Amino acid sequence: MKDRTDEVREHGFTDHVLVCTNSRDSEYAACAEAHGPAVYDAVKSWLRDRGVFWSHVYVAETSCLGLCSADGAAIAIHPRNRWYSDVRPEDVPELLRNEFGDEADALGQSVDAGAVDQHGEADVADQSGDANDQG
Repeated sequence: MKDRTDEVREHGFTDHVLVCTNSRDSEYAACAEAHGPAVYDAVKSWLRDRGVFWSHVYVAETSCLGLCSADGAAIAIHPRNRWYSDVRPEDVPELLRNEFGDEADALGQSVDAGAVDQHGEADVADQSGDANDQG
């Protein structure tokens, strides 16, 4: 096993978007059939248009995130610890603008788990410190 955390930080990666594209033979909903692959493509496209795809943001297809719905795919964004379900391709621009800013200028910021108001709105804390800063 090799810990590559420092390597990832040195390359400037700050955020990770997981998009469920899981498929299964079952009576239950699965993201592959609920636009998962198209949502994944829309996420990549939005980030590419802003020049941050694979430069600051990892985007990965993933298996089940446990938020199954026939109405759209599931997405998790880390380290923000944000979880979405029922995401359709047309929802992606608004979702990512809300998370990362219009031009993805809020990358490297994560939700401060201790700062949530009575409406469930979270404060955003800057996490863009020095890649080698371990303290």
